[in-house]
Amino acid sequence: MATWWQGLWAYRSYLTVLFLPIFLLPLPILIPTKEAYCGYAIILMALLWCTEALPLAVTALFPIILFPMMGILDASEVCIEYLRDTNILFLGGLLVAVAVEHWNLHKRIALRVLLTIGVRPALLILGFMAVTAFLSMWISNTATTAMMVPIAHAVLEQMHSHPTGKDVEEGNNNPTFELQEPGPHKEVTKLDNGQVLPTLPAPSGSRAHQSQEQLHFAKGMSLCVCYAASIGGISTLTGTGPNLVLQGQLNTLFSEDGNVVNFVSWFGFAFPTSIILLLLAWVWLQIAFLGFNFRKNFGIGEKVREQEQAAYRVIQTEHRLLGPMTFAEKAVTVLFVTLVLLWFTREPGFFLGWGNLAFPNAEGESMLSDGTVAIFISIVMFIVPSKIPGLTQDPENPGKLKAPPALLNWKTVNEKTPWNVVFLLGGGFALAKGSERSGLSTWLGNQLTPLENVPPPAIAFILCLLVATFTECTSNVATTTIFLPILASMARAICLHPLYVMVPCTLASSLAFMLPVATPPNAIAFSFGGLKVSDMARTGFVLNIIGVLVIMLAINSWGYPIFNLYTFPSWAHMDNITAHCQPNFTTPHP
Repeated sequence: MATWWQGLWAYRSYLTVLFLPIFLLPLPILIPTKEAYCGYAIILMALLWCTEALPLAVTALFPIILFPMMGILDASEVCIEYLRDTNILFLGGLLVAVAVEHWNLHKRIALRVLLTIGVRPALLILGFMAVTAFLSMWISNTATTAMMVPIAHAVLEQMHSHPTGKDVEEGNNNPTFELQEPGPHKEVTKLDNGQVLPTLPAPSGSRAHQSQEQLHFAKGMSLCVCYAASIGGISTLTGTGPNLVLQGQLNTLFSEDGNVVNFVSWFGFAFPTSIILLLLAWVWLQIAFLGFNFRKNFGIGEKVREQEQAAYRVIQTEHRLLGPMTFAEKAVTVLFVTLVLLWFTREPGFFLGWGNLAFPNAEGESMLSDGTVAIFISIVMFIVPSKIPGLTQDPENPGKLKAPPALLNWKTVNEKTPWNVVFLLGGGFALAKGSERSGLSTWLGNQLTPLENVPPPAIAFILCLLVATFTECTSNVATTTIFLPILASMARAICLHPLYVMVPCTLASSLAFMLPVATPPNAIAFSFGGLKVSDMARTGFVLNIIGVLVIMLAINSWGYPIFNLYTFPSWAHMDNITAHCQPNFTTPHP
């Protein structure tokens, strides 16, 4: 009997894919309407995303098959959703991030900040959190964590060791400091969701001899890095997948929204939110792992210990090994800063941007999008050489000149680009389009009208808690893909500004702090050793509550003027749902 059950468990993914569509078939058979057909597709995909019986990106391709067969959308209409402007923005931002990683610019930034802040316990945690959050605003949360966790533990090894005179002078050359890239000759760690992560080097044996206080500090350092990566990702539109899902869903469900969520508006709202959450997370991690003795945590009145000197010299040594900035690093820095400036000034809203002045349409709006800018800078990176061009001889062919390689090449891009996320985003946009075209959005809106009597802040708070819980077990991109169309329908039904619930829930989907499998950064920190699931769950639970409260503060304060939440927007009107909503309807301010 035990063997039989073990066999079933081993084939659970195949059985789920085989029987789940059959189990749900009564829905479209008993209710032969387009709304039911679309509901069948959404429920099927949601369950497959939750169980991860298939890779997330493969499940995201289901609308290409189901919607044309069900008569909801033509195949050409479905396919075009997989390469919308939002996908192009994601791809362009990713190409720039690949260039930053490829030339080690992110490591130079990290080491420079750590040298500036110092190695006192509280300041060390703050330094790692600040630099991790900043880097994850622009490059992959996973890549940032994979780089910062070994650095954190290399510094800790020095602080908790008993250095000899030579160690104090130079600092130990710790092998855990180097970022390990996955390759054919290195082992990799595979998460439950199928994502392959670099296997980090095992920490040295000195950990067994650490005191309880040192072990607590090591746990706090690991958690501070993975939590800061998730918090920093919410700051920019391209920082993490759910932010782009929100923008794409808005453009699909509300075609006349006037690009209300763009790089500038999102940064203006999310960046202060992430700063507050980061500082509160820093305080909470101090309390949880360093205790309430803040004078000791900040090293007030204490001499710098030899171990701290050694740890500081480790950072100095690694920074020195990078050498002076190369031409490639300088070029990438200039192009990166140019990209950010172009994003901020394209169409800021409070003054005419270069997009409005140089490339206006009939209404005076910019015909260029944030995606256009990202792709332009990316293409430039394929052209600009990585060294100052000169008359360099090719060593393999004497007498012939050799041109330096460009900042980016397709081989590097192909290896480091998570193409699965492009399909995952597209699948979400296709679902949103299908729910609108089939009438499912209208039906959902009619069912949710009783919520009109519930105070809007209470609705937003409960939904944020629900999404924050759901995202612990499911991909954050899949979570927002499932919830946002439902939230849009609910908002229309109760005459509530759609962004009042969609924006907070998008941020809440990034609050995956409790489980190692919740996000790749959590898995990396956990796999390094020293952490227990109970450590992460206990710390993450409190941080989830703090995160939801910070999000509620943000949406009910500076969120109002940024997204104009005072009135029900004209672009959200739909004749058969919002006919009773007055144009000047004011969202109740808590």
